Amino acid sequence: MNAVDTNVIVRYLTRDDEEQFRSAQAILVGSDVFVLETVLLEAEWVLRYAYSFPRSAIADAFRVLLGLPNLRVADDEKIAHTIEWHEKGLDFADALHLAGCQEMDRFVTFDQRLVKRSVGIGRCEVAEP
Repeated sequence: MNAVDTNVIVRYLTRDDEEQFRSAQAILVGSDVFVLETVLLEAEWVLRYAYSFPRSAIADAFRVLLGLPNLRVADDEKIAHTIEWHEKGLDFADALHLAGCQEMDRFVTFDQRLVKRSVGIGRCEVAEP
């Protein structure tokens, strides 16, 4: 099984360099692949800032990527929640944090915007200290 870096994911999703796209495609489609959460986190940032992908396009791209039959992540449910909650307005990193603490009672933050945007999302309450 291969683990891939952010640049492999970005080349595959943007197809901005045809030669690197073909190499990325060969790895992503032709072998068993593991994608770290940190790679997805960085890929979201790159797609948003460097490529100006809107939130919905990032969600769609990640769903296509994660739909590849040979691709694995550590926690499918956590990543699915992260993508869904990001699409609904949470920052991707915040959505990833929140998705990772659903078995906890509360996620405590000073980020008032996160507190407001996370109302009704998931089982874990988001609250100020």
